Amino acid sequence: MTGPPLEIRDLRVVVGGQVAVDGVDLVVGAGERWGLIGPSGAGKTMTASATAALLPPGAHATGSVLLGGTELVGATEDVHRRVRGSAVTLVAQDSATALHPLVPVGRQVAAPLRRRHGLGRREAARRADDLLADVGLPDGTARCRPAQLSGGQRQRVALAAALACDVALLVADEPTAALDPTVARDLLAQLDRSLRERRIALLLVTHDLTALTAVCDHVAVIDHGRIVERGPVREVLSAPAHECTRALVDAARSLVPSTLPA
Repeated sequence: MTGPPLEIRDLRVVVGGQVAVDGVDLVVGAGERWGLIGPSGAGKTMTASATAALLPPGAHATGSVLLGGTELVGATEDVHRRVRGSAVTLVAQDSATALHPLVPVGRQVAAPLRRRHGLGRREAARRADDLLADVGLPDGTARCRPAQLSGGQRQRVALAAALACDVALLVADEPTAALDPTVARDLLAQLDRSLRERRIALLLVTHDLTALTAVCDHVAVIDHGRIVERGPVREVLSAPAHECTRALVDAARSLVPSTLPA
């Protein structure tokens, strides 16, 4: 891999004639952990989708998204498929859509180990068991199907599958939005440990500033498709310069006043 895991320059995404992303620039260096925050409809998820080569049908992107040195904007679907799971992987908000409902989760975690690393079935299954244990799941989870697990457990499986890909960048789109606060806190702590141990870079899309402070070192604030403020998390949240950031911080402090830097 050459250059940083992610380098976005002047990214513009149009969907159905509407501008969803309007000139975003963002560089995520090796091992860095960035949060992308903003109000609903600001362009967070569309930016993350472009980063993971998963733009929806009908979306048109211009500018540049370099993922591990590979240009995604204007690239073929073959190129997009190649970088997904080799340079980047996505942990989505709804793990139920990411996991096959009829396949035991151990086999789903083992699949990228076999595909990416060429492991045999037995060794891949053993490594999958280890990864499931690493994310805090009990023995025997590998034999379960997704419907037998709780929402928090399914998100841990999705994280284990992402870690199995051994990528330089993990994109997480609201990974704790559907979880209760205690489960979310435990999952974020596990995500933090896993990223640190493997030096994986992170782009976390979230509306939850508590989640942001738990795992991110840097933050970019997006509003109306443009990044309006960026910097170290503590600096930005303790002294927000843009009105959009101030509104997000004020709203968060009214809900959970003790969890944000003053």
